[in-house]
Amino acid sequence: MRPHGVCTWIFGDESLPSVFERVARLGFDGVELLGDYGRYKPHEVRDLLGDHGLKVFSLTPLNVDLAHPDPRIRGDALEYYLRLLDFAAEIGALVVTCHGAVGRVRPIASLQEEEALFLEGVARIAEKAHRLGIKVALETLNRYESHLLNTVDRIKRFLERLDSPAVGILLDTYHMNIEEGDLISAIWEAQEYLILFHVADSNRRGLGRGHIPFVPIFRALRRTGYRGPVIVECTAPGPNPFDPRKGPGWREALVAELEASLRFLELLEDL
Repeated sequence: MRPHGVCTWIFGDESLPSVFERVARLGFDGVELLGDYGRYKPHEVRDLLGDHGLKVFSLTPLNVDLAHPDPRIRGDALEYYLRLLDFAAEIGALVVTCHGAVGRVRPIASLQEEEALFLEGVARIAEKAHRLGIKVALETLNRYESHLLNTVDRIKRFLERLDSPAVGILLDTYHMNIEEGDLISAIWEAQEYLILFHVADSNRRGLGRGHIPFVPIFRALRRTGYRGPVIVECTAPGPNPFDPRKGPGWREALVAELEASLRFLELLEDL
């Protein structure tokens, strides 16, 4: 059975000890940790992981912009990722995820220029990641969150230009449902590069609360040989997909979504 994890950003500003306790109590195997390395020390994360019997599968970045035409903004983003790789190495995370700046849905320069800038930044990140034995997972975000690399086809062409063994693909069912004409074909197209898989339903809620066809998706994952973690990245019901805090009782609602998602995942793994 594939390991199952949870993205920690969906718990908002809840403390890391409390988040790890919740995740372990729910029965998940590990986490994708928000890469806010200024909030916690590596030894604290390692101790918490050991205390709760969890693994850190990956790190997800803060919202920085590797493709911005302003060299200062772009330089700050690159420096952030390079430091994030050091943090990942210290806590034992084998994957760092990477994507375009969330909320920037159109280029400031031209799309071609910004893709070239993004390629330049990812190449620098990939060099260091390769030295550290860490994989970089490029995520396909939907067009309402980012203008860069929205589909498997675009990200594969980007990877062919990059030509780095350290970089692969992160697929997310929530984004795929918006961007891919055929979700199953997209999984097969990504298979040789696929190193991480996120799940949420069509409405960003837990699995089974929307209309994404998870049964054929998980059959395709099995047939392609993907054995990596499946990371749940749902939120509680409510507006604003960028803010996990949905109003009174949102934490309890989120826990219910995660409980239902894990039960759904266990059924899918038994198909």
